[in-house]
Amino acid sequence: MVVRLDVTLVTSNPGKHREIEAILAPYGVRVRALSRTLVEPQAERLETVVDAKLDQLSSLRGFVIVEDSGLFIDALGGFPGVYSAYVLQTLGLPDLLRLLEGKPRAATFRTVAGLRRGKRHWLFPGEVRGTIAQRPRGRGGFGYDPVFVPSGARSTYAQASVAQKNESSHRAISFRALGMFLSRQSPRL
Repeated sequence: MVVRLDVTLVTSNPGKHREIEAILAPYGVRVRALSRTLVEPQAERLETVVDAKLDQLSSLRGFVIVEDSGLFIDALGGFPGVYSAYVLQTLGLPDLLRLLEGKPRAATFRTVAGLRRGKRHWLFPGEVRGTIAQRPRGRGGFGYDPVFVPSGARSTYAQASVAQKNESSHRAISFRALGMFLSRQSPRL
């Protein structure tokens, strides 16, 4: 791989860093991780959360990336949605699965990647439809990966390797779009 561009990914999640690094490598993008806790507003849309995170990083030079993801479960009116991280920390997977007992299990996993350089922001959404498994399965991944089964698959994201997940995940879709955008940028942008 020829490195054309360095970017800074602001995240406290090493799993996300590994995934994003692998997704962006074919575009000649090298990803440095910066662990920083960012304030997330209470908002209805992932885009609003990502924009707010990017606004907090105006002092960083060069291309800066953040992302936010959410699991939107149809039978629960889109819950946990933008509150997915908080719900996972407070309820955990067992209680979420109890909420779904006897209900349809269709869901959408969404990601919005945000890119900042100077005062400019760009957003790159990605989503995958799927279902919620009856119980957690697999040891890989993080977050909701043990319960999300993408449409057309039999395995959860946690049962897949990073490479398999990165073929078609919500985060892969989002960050491939970001990678294509970066690959077309002149160094003077």
